[in-house]
Amino acid sequence: MNSRYPFTAIVGMEELRLALLLNAVSPAVGGVLVRGEKGTAKSTAVRALAGLLPPLAVVDGCRFGCDPAAPDQQCPDGPHHPDAPAAGRPTRLVELPVGVSEDRIVGSLDLERALAEGVKAYEPGLLAAAHRGVLYIDEVNLLGDHLVDLLLDAAAMGRSYVEREGVSVRHAARFLLVGTMNPEEGELRPQLLDRFGLTVEIAATREPEQRAEVVRRRLAYDADPEGFSARWTGDEHDLAERIVAAQELLPKVRLGDVALRQITATCAAFEVDGLRADIVMARTAVALAAWAGRTAVLAEDVRTAARLALPHRRRRNPFDAPGLDEDTLEQALSQSAGEDPDGGPEDDGPDGPDGPQDDGPGGGPGGGQDAPADGDGGDAASPDSPTPDNPAADSPAADSPAPQQESPQQRPGQSADAPAASAAPAYRTRLYQVPGTGEGSPGRRSRARTDTGGHTVRAARPTGALQRLHLAATITAAAPHQLARGRDGRALKLRRDDFRQQVREGREANLVLFVVDASGSMAARQRMSAVKGAVLSLLMDAYQRRDKVGLITFRGTEATLALPPTSSVEVGAARLEQLPTGGRTPLAAGLLRAHETLRLERLRDPRRRALLVVVTDGRATGRAGGAPAALAEARRAAQLLAAQGTAAIVVDCESGPVRLGLAAELAGHLDGTAVRLDELAADSVTGLVRSIRKEAA
Repeated sequence: MNSRYPFTAIVGMEELRLALLLNAVSPAVGGVLVRGEKGTAKSTAVRALAGLLPPLAVVDGCRFGCDPAAPDQQCPDGPHHPDAPAAGRPTRLVELPVGVSEDRIVGSLDLERALAEGVKAYEPGLLAAAHRGVLYIDEVNLLGDHLVDLLLDAAAMGRSYVEREGVSVRHAARFLLVGTMNPEEGELRPQLLDRFGLTVEIAATREPEQRAEVVRRRLAYDADPEGFSARWTGDEHDLAERIVAAQELLPKVRLGDVALRQITATCAAFEVDGLRADIVMARTAVALAAWAGRTAVLAEDVRTAARLALPHRRRRNPFDAPGLDEDTLEQALSQSAGEDPDGGPEDDGPDGPDGPQDDGPGGGPGGGQDAPADGDGGDAASPDSPTPDNPAADSPAADSPAPQQESPQQRPGQSADAPAASAAPAYRTRLYQVPGTGEGSPGRRSRARTDTGGHTVRAARPTGALQRLHLAATITAAAPHQLARGRDGRALKLRRDDFRQQVREGREANLVLFVVDASGSMAARQRMSAVKGAVLSLLMDAYQRRDKVGLITFRGTEATLALPPTSSVEVGAARLEQLPTGGRTPLAAGLLRAHETLRLERLRDPRRRALLVVVTDGRATGRAGGAPAALAEARRAAQLLAAQGTAAIVVDCESGPVRLGLAAELAGHLDGTAVRLDELAADSVTGLVRSIRKEAA
């Protein structure tokens, strides 16, 4: 933890080190969320922390790790006698795997004892094992939402409540919660982000010498692990003693009125929701003062606390980048400090005589945020004007011979790109689902049979290994045969045929593959802005429902997989914002690329069902035979997708006084649903009427 690797090689590692140490000093801070790219030693830093924490005294034989000096009055293994023998053990680091079940986290009925001995007994879970230790969740963003909610509730309340299968248990669950995640693999919902006390962003340096030092030390450790570790034993011992000293000093630290006003003014200035941020900042500032060996909170403590506690709380939607504006932070601190009529020692800034000592912040993790690029770049092409005689007419430059001033780099048959239009504001869309019942990863879109979450709909005989026992149904199946089987005690006599497992139904996440027409017929600036706003809204809906997303665009003579299927909708939003338009409309190429992409994804993840979203006006051009041949090819491609069983939605972008209905015709060939652009919004009256009529039919 102290110096096993050079911190300068990882941007943000000093902030991570400080955040972990502050939580070790005061677990009430609420844990740490570590965000960073792969290979940045996130897990290494967390595991190193456990070795620095002091050993614990526990009640001998207590499965819940009760403190002999203050045992839990509701401990399932209690009540503990005041003179109960004590034992010592190291502080535990409990790691939570991504595929963990709810039973494994909170515990459940001990089925072995219930069935063999006829007694009701509780089997503790990982929350009990983590009590008074560290609970580490790697790839927390890939964990099911209901499991993350459960963990964060336990961390906030310091107690686990178990009500399941006839078991009612309460036990203490106070632990240091640490989660790590790679944002490229998907984000946490803002509501879950808010539940983590602190957050740190880390990334690997691009300096060759610093990277070389990391590699050098790693090779030295591989060659002689014991010798390498021995070199840092003294430093780690000193750091562990400092943690204990800060823990002892913590109750004596005073949070004055000036510092408290600075905290609340800062949270108000950044418009964070609720009061959790104010409380976390206060606890963090107090822990910072104790870590520095002081009994008073200074302005610099508040500044550092803001940089650790607020960036992730500024995130209102999945496309906002975490971060803080430093000017706003300094202004809030200075204005609130100036309100104090008496001054006092808390007015000392970072250069004051009592400023933080070593292990100070050294620059916050959220020093700024990237502003989205402005896609406005001038006037776009004029709107198209379709006629019944020429239904596939694109922009004039798309189908007419190229003008003489055409750039030599321009491909034949493709007009110059129109400036990228900015997306219209996002809105809440209607829920579109894949028909039927799937078995994919837990999510919030389509109906699915699931092993985690959801609700039990029935009991069934297991076809393979028993996954989730339905206790009541198993006992009911075995009860009529007990006399014939010679039961002579409390335990049931069971056979394989008696076992029943739960069939649970919940929601699954899907792959939402967008196929977006970026041709000249879509280049009218107002229309493309609305189209981008619609796709952005559907992307946000996919984020909230835990879907994977992909993006295919087609224009000119080809279709491009602009975004391979991923859980990171932020990347999809960025690619959409930069999307150029212009050229002919190779609709068939876009559909065929979708067919190939979905085929490959089924090989990678056969249980994840797909929802195809085609955003187009339905026109097709680009073939030697003209629009009729291009439309015929697009219809064949659509029928190929329909034969594949792909659920599809066609967002009809056609506008103008003359509507040809080509998008609706395409939806028919896809065996899908056509939705007009203005019907996507959840509060669309037209869309609501159509939905009611469809359900009634």
